[in-house]
Amino acid sequence: MSNLTTIGFTKTTAENFFGRLQEASVKKVIDVRLNNTSQLAGFAKSNDLSFFLEAIGGIGYEHQPLLAPDQDMFKAFKKEKGDWTIFKDRFMGLLSERKVESKFKADMFDDACLLCSENLPHECHRSLVADYLNSRWGGALQVKHL
Repeated sequence: MSNLTTIGFTKTTAENFFGRLQEASVKKVIDVRLNNTSQLAGFAKSNDLSFFLEAIGGIGYEHQPLLAPDQDMFKAFKKEKGDWTIFKDRFMGLLSERKVESKFKADMFDDACLLCSENLPHECHRSLVADYLNSRWGGALQVKHL
């Protein structure tokens, strides 16, 4: 069983964000955002985030856009206030088309944390990624949302 956490960076302080990662003993952050360089991201911009994670907690960083929605899907949901159920079905279909379960192994996610922007996981694609992989890997991931 691999321990996987998820976290969002909006509506939190850097102190709270990095503190939660350290408290959960995260060893690697897997960024599942399509675009990880937005000026709106503050401390979570890719180069800055990689530096802060290593400097503050000795935590690794990798960007995995294969685990992100495509641009059209993202735009339809976020910018045009799309329906969560439609987004969820389309995104799960995209993960299936990409066959992401065959491109990763469960142990790659042990002590890792999926990162995206949403504060809460209930309408966030990071929780869908965890659910999808768990369904394909027979429950190999023990998921906790930080």
